[in-house]
Amino acid sequence: MTAPITVTTDTFQAEVLESDKPVLVDFWATWCGPCRMIAPVVDEIAKDHADTITVAKVDADANQALMSDLQIMSIPTLILFSGGKPEVTITGAKSKSFILRQLAPYLGDAA
Repeated sequence: MTAPITVTTDTFQAEVLESDKPVLVDFWATWCGPCRMIAPVVDEIAKDHADTITVAKVDADANQALMSDLQIMSIPTLILFSGGKPEVTITGAKSKSFILRQLAPYLGDAA
């Protein structure tokens, strides 16, 4: 099973922006109920689509500078980065089917 990687402000450039495959980043916090609700969905996407995308998690509280740089105002926020650019942004707790529809162009035939 492929689990999401943990990314911080210090590793964001290398792990996300310079990645050779798309990276879905989950911006979350331990106190955030909706974040906990979608965590299993994010984990399933990481496992099911490990061949086409990387899934990363960023603790919003521990990485305030990154949150500010990316102008993320609410969590959970999922952002798919491809080629170093944010391509898809999903804010709030959404269903797995909704998230997969948004990510479909980046998941290849597996979506």
